Amino acid sequence: MGGLRFCFITTFYPPYNLGGDGIAVQRLARALVRRGHHVTVVHDADAFRLLAGNEPSEPPAPDGVEVISLLSGWGALGTLLTQQTGRPIVNGRRIARILEEGSFDVIHFHNASLIGGPGLFRYGRAIKLYTAHEHWLVCPTHILWRHNREPCPARQCFRCQLAYRRPPQWWRWTGLLERELYHIDTFIALSEFSRRKHYEFGFPRPMEVLPPFLPDDDSQGADGLENPHHRSYFLFVGRLEKAKGLQDVIPVFGTHESADLLVAGDGSYASQLRRLAARNDRVVFLGHVAGDALRRYYRHAIALVAPSSCFETFGLAIVEAFRDSCPVIARRIGPFPELIELSAGGELFSTPEELRAAIRRFSNDSEYRNKLGSAGRQAFSKYWSESAVLPRYLELVRQAAERRGQRQLLERLDFSGRAV
Repeated sequence: MGGLRFCFITTFYPPYNLGGDGIAVQRLARALVRRGHHVTVVHDADAFRLLAGNEPSEPPAPDGVEVISLLSGWGALGTLLTQQTGRPIVNGRRIARILEEGSFDVIHFHNASLIGGPGLFRYGRAIKLYTAHEHWLVCPTHILWRHNREPCPARQCFRCQLAYRRPPQWWRWTGLLERELYHIDTFIALSEFSRRKHYEFGFPRPMEVLPPFLPDDDSQGADGLENPHHRSYFLFVGRLEKAKGLQDVIPVFGTHESADLLVAGDGSYASQLRRLAARNDRVVFLGHVAGDALRRYYRHAIALVAPSSCFETFGLAIVEAFRDSCPVIARRIGPFPELIELSAGGELFSTPEELRAAIRRFSNDSEYRNKLGSAGRQAFSKYWSESAVLPRYLELVRQAAERRGQRQLLERLDFSGRAV
């Protein structure tokens, strides 16, 4: 006997990746492989090429995960057909063949928006999970950021898609999603907030809450690394988009002279943000920073500032900060209050005045910020490390197998160490 056979189906997967969802999928795949399971990842390279406009800048690293990149030859047309119909028009037959020949025990759908939409959910006969890395199940634009200007309080989906200059997804008015949901055994939300938001917008199926995690073997990797900046600083990490709220933070550092604001990330709103900070030498744009280099910035920051204005599903940068004992100042919205309350590792703000006050406190009281950083580090180990989350993931697989009465799978799961 050996481990289970997993198939992950997702639009993006590193290096064909644009955000945090692909990285989270990769971490889960690698963690399962390290514990003796087999993982095949099927992702859509056409979708990445269309949205990124180029090829990945780095080759994939060998890690024991089998990766199948779908290249249809249809290019943008194939991606548009999936986006419009909610079905795997171009890649459906190939995905069906992969699932049939792979004899998988578990099929786990992640970001399925452009690889096949809800029409994929009926494919395969294995245990099926779906993780809502975004709010795509209830939002055509994925992020509940209405008209590209405000958190979404109620549906105006047709007008909102036009505001984003995206073709309306007509399949959302046909009942396709509601019919296909019943092929999934377990739906997973990344936070309690995200689960509530799905229910609020009419999602009809129960959801479990399981956060993303960071690897155990990397938990102390930033110790001893030199400070990468010549002055004390606060840190922002994330994509530079309007919904991320950085435009509300930059003006605060026009009057705060005891520390800089370092911005790690890039995105479509970068040029507007650079113009906003053009006369402020306290704001430093680093561009994209990854790996150990990013950990150096977390390790020596006074605090991470997480100002997102939209309804995130989680706050991975917050957890990354906690891993390196970096406290957090987060906007009082979405899942951020949940993470700060659970960790006692930071403060919340709603107004510029509250943000300024928090920045002053953190700058002037090293004992206070070290206390919060230590609490965040303990919370990371307890709630968001690989050893804390992976057993819960395998427990969800076990529960689904039990509901289906799949006794042989249950025996193999127990044998392979579901509670490592």
